[in-house]
Amino acid sequence: MRTSLEVADVFRAAGPAYRAAHAGHLSLHQLKVMSAIEHCRTAALGGHVEACTDCGHWRIAYNSCRNRHCPKCQGAAARTWLAAREADLLPVGYFHLVFTLPAEIAAIAFHNKALLYDLLFKTASQTMLTIAADPKHLGARIGITAVLHTWGSAMTHHPHIHMIVPGGGIALDGDRWISSRPAFLLPVRVLGALFRRLFLTRLLALHDAGKLAFFGKLAELADRRALLRHLSPVRKKRWVVYAKPPFAGPEAVLAYLSRYTHRVAISNSRLISFDEDGVTFRYKDYRRSAPDRQQIMTLGADEFIRRFLLHCLPRGFHRIRHYGLLAASTRKAHFERARQLLAIAPPATDEPSIEPPDPRPACPCCGGHMVIIETFQRCHPPRGPPSAAAPSGQPAP
Repeated sequence: MRTSLEVADVFRAAGPAYRAAHAGHLSLHQLKVMSAIEHCRTAALGGHVEACTDCGHWRIAYNSCRNRHCPKCQGAAARTWLAAREADLLPVGYFHLVFTLPAEIAAIAFHNKALLYDLLFKTASQTMLTIAADPKHLGARIGITAVLHTWGSAMTHHPHIHMIVPGGGIALDGDRWISSRPAFLLPVRVLGALFRRLFLTRLLALHDAGKLAFFGKLAELADRRALLRHLSPVRKKRWVVYAKPPFAGPEAVLAYLSRYTHRVAISNSRLISFDEDGVTFRYKDYRRSAPDRQQIMTLGADEFIRRFLLHCLPRGFHRIRHYGLLAASTRKAHFERARQLLAIAPPATDEPSIEPPDPRPACPCCGGHMVIIETFQRCHPPRGPPSAAAPSGQPAP
């Protein structure tokens, strides 16, 4: 069901003026994202007409843009992804960890998204796998599902990685399952120290290889000595690795993943109003105590669009990745071994197949089945239904 206000409404109303004002400063990818959101589920993308086989009720359904930055197109993608992940869950506790880049590094990442977002994934995952394999801590190979978010609640640039990790792993010799403590997986201070060292070492390697770009106020960082001065306070700062309490069970893990895996910078449900003053929306201020975190913010339409476009990921960039026991190349073998060690029965394969549900949508009037009676291409609206009042033998107007 369509909400009263959508990001698409803001883009349609203020997008043309924003594009004109920033001509030459928007990438082709950003322009495509704007166009996709503006035209999503409109006649511009084509669609089809459905009619009920029982009562004759009909309705128009327009095609979705399927852009991964569109707030309206993530629900179906999330459901499909979650259905595939459900078989990967083990009957153990699951932990949620967050690896966050300091502001000084995030500023560099903004102009080097593909390189530094990828580096964030690699260093955070290596940190987890290394400390987990250390006999002083867990001494096991663990599995990781990692999801990149690049925004804070107010749509500011705030790159961080969310990780879902089973509470245990396969021993390094492969002979047993090692469980973590019920409410403790790995020490966050140790994780933060290794994360900082790995990231800064590789960041300097990228700089020395001439792969980083610097613009505006950061242009001076192209000089190595200036970069070292910029990073000096970051080396002494504690890098934040946050570990939340474990989930209550596999169902809670799926519920969490459904909220986080396919999220975009702001959902339509957070929008409150859009008028000459700007766009008003709800956000969480994490500097406040829990009861006062929900706040209201109003941004000018241009600033709202600018912040939204900050979070357009590079083309082809994977924002959901799996590591360790969950790595695609070895996932099947690792899960079979984990089930053996946990004495879990393998998924049944000899049961008779269950007939899939009828894919046809239900009629909103009588509950019958809706079938497609007409399709139409982009920018060609469908014909209207025959008029019941037309005289016999006369064509409807």
